[in-house]
Amino acid sequence: MRAVIIEDEVYAAKALRKLIQKLDASIEILAVLQSIDESVEWFRSHSMPDLAFMDIHLADGSSFAIFDEVNITCPVIFTTAYNEYALKAFEVNSIDYLLKPVNQNDLARAINKYKNMVANPNSNTELINKVIASIKNERREYKSYFLVPEKDKLIMLATADIAYIFTEENIVKAVSFTNRTYNLEHSLNELGEELNPFDFFRANRQFIIARKAVKDLTIWFGGKMAVNLSVATPDRIIVSKQKVAEIKKWVVV
Repeated sequence: MRAVIIEDEVYAAKALRKLIQKLDASIEILAVLQSIDESVEWFRSHSMPDLAFMDIHLADGSSFAIFDEVNITCPVIFTTAYNEYALKAFEVNSIDYLLKPVNQNDLARAINKYKNMVANPNSNTELINKVIASIKNERREYKSYFLVPEKDKLIMLATADIAYIFTEENIVKAVSFTNRTYNLEHSLNELGEELNPFDFFRANRQFIIARKAVKDLTIWFGGKMAVNLSVATPDRIIVSKQKVAEIKKWVVV
């Protein structure tokens, strides 16, 4: 079996390659591609592999843009660091995905599943197209506004005006770029589903932050990272060691 890996994180690509070869030494990795442009060029100049491992978020954009440029007919195993990113679409359409960091059991399941699909590549192409369409539709459903109380009125708060959201004494509050605070009738878990993950990131149990509000990141002890925003926050925003790679990638997408 011949496969390609599309992954812009060098260490993640090396780890995935090592796991693949550990599970099945007969799988030949033809190339490790790091961007949309590089992937498009490779697919245009090479014969179709038997399988592709494809990260959803690349440094130069969404890997789904590759499908707009070339006709990929091989089975695809998607990988993602975003556990809130359209995973229902993958499950409904029977396209497999691996949540980063990839573990051996999940990889083995995915490889076995795709070995069973190799005999019917046309069906797999149709499923991939359904997934892409589902994700595009889901993106359009993210919240653009919230109705929030202000004195004796309900006003429209645009998500584009929100710098961060946090919990304080079990109350969820949104803070705007003008430092105004609004109460929201949603939990942080609910907001994680309703806000576009391209624009907002769940930093920890207390904070959801907007990309536009991020000023810089500070290396913290224990492998953690502190996020500094352009507006004042009631507490320091600390990202766990497990999510450091995820937020570093998110802030530069």
